[in-house]
Amino acid sequence: MKKFNIAILAVVTLISTSAQDLPDDFLSKEFHKERRLLVREKMPNNSVAVFFANPVRNRANDVDYVYHQDPNFYYLTGYKEPHAVLLIFKDDQEGPNDKYDEIIFIQPRNEMAEMWTGRRMGITAVEEKLAFNQVFNNTDFKEYNIDFSSFEKVLFYEFFDDVRDTRDESDLFDLVVQFKQKVGYSKEGALELEAKANNIDLKSLDLVMRDLRGIKTELELKMLRKAVDISCIAQVEVMKAMRSGMSELEVQGLHEFIFKKYQSEYEGYPSIVGAGHNGCILHYTENYKPSIESDEMILMDLGAEYHGYTADVTRTIPIDGKFSPEEKAIYDLVYKAQEAAIQACKPGVNISADLDIGIARKIINKGLVELGIIKTEDEKHLYYPHGLGHHIGLDVHDKGNYEVLEKGMAITIEPGIYIPNEAPCDKKWWGIAVRIEDDVLITEVGFELLSDLAPRTSDEIEKLMQEESVFDKFELPSLGED
Repeated sequence: MKKFNIAILAVVTLISTSAQDLPDDFLSKEFHKERRLLVREKMPNNSVAVFFANPVRNRANDVDYVYHQDPNFYYLTGYKEPHAVLLIFKDDQEGPNDKYDEIIFIQPRNEMAEMWTGRRMGITAVEEKLAFNQVFNNTDFKEYNIDFSSFEKVLFYEFFDDVRDTRDESDLFDLVVQFKQKVGYSKEGALELEAKANNIDLKSLDLVMRDLRGIKTELELKMLRKAVDISCIAQVEVMKAMRSGMSELEVQGLHEFIFKKYQSEYEGYPSIVGAGHNGCILHYTENYKPSIESDEMILMDLGAEYHGYTADVTRTIPIDGKFSPEEKAIYDLVYKAQEAAIQACKPGVNISADLDIGIARKIINKGLVELGIIKTEDEKHLYYPHGLGHHIGLDVHDKGNYEVLEKGMAITIEPGIYIPNEAPCDKKWWGIAVRIEDDVLITEVGFELLSDLAPRTSDEIEKLMQEESVFDKFELPSLGED
């Protein structure tokens, strides 16, 4: 047993000494500390805010999905491991040795677990690398003496029944149970309890995080710009590589290979690659079509996530490199609506009333009438069924003010037209689906188009698709047939 323990220690030492093999351009500990300070400033008097890490999601049997931290938790801490809880206090609390205004409980170091599933930071590293003074193992949370009844407000998010209970007695499941016991909370009696206790607040915390995360700092924009640039380069290279006979999965794979080539850790959302009528399914993620026909278009909605921040860029292109007259008519109409909406972006503009209803939908409806697809401009239809855009950041549909634009907001502008088979119009339009989606930063007086590396006009796309591709000579051996 002694020899076994020595061997384990040697492995863990090796793992720990490899910690420098990590990127050095993550958000800084000063960034996270400042974010916690800003949360504290927005909290009501005599209150405490409680944040939990994301749960581990099971994929099948004993295999879990790749872990992804809760965006709020990452934004405030930089901690990327599960089974953790953060408490931020409005006012200083009296400790045994000193005052404090925040505590984080994390998963403890564990030699055996780290050998199987990777490094854990542990208390010392969290103190040094994430700028926390009060750090405890999650095993200490149950007995940690916090009188939540002494606060006028206890701010936290509503819980959902999606956390598994494992053999670990201090996993997220247990942390949530312990917290509920400490505050006397149960989901069934939440409203009654809230009215009675008058200190449980399930709404205010999201408003605080929405206001903070909706305005991006320069450091956040550095991450976001990189994610957008990676996504645009992928769109460009796939345009040049596009050939009939490719599968939707192959097109997805080319994008995601480029993401990884540039050290993007994840896709920001499930990749959408829809050829032909599949493009009419807004969140089509099967990407199963085995062979794309030369007379089809393909809608490619993919975004790289870089160090937590995700882009969201969509391009729709003709497989053979040339838009048909009908495809070009629809594409150019969507582009016209998008360009007009982008040019109108500036602080003070209302996203829905001014940009969507006042500009994009008017242009699209007028164009659909001119093409004979609808009869009147006020006709109700589903050819443009979604909103014009959304915030991007730590979530692809990020938190933020969805009414009036402000300096520092990063949003998408993404009008689209989708004409499914059997639509009540001339069949020459059937199966045409076009979405053009770009990422826009609101500046002091206007906007900056973040995703300008990927061409947008139909003429630019046709020209680019004639260029040679880095993938032209990339061939794999054929698989034998059964």
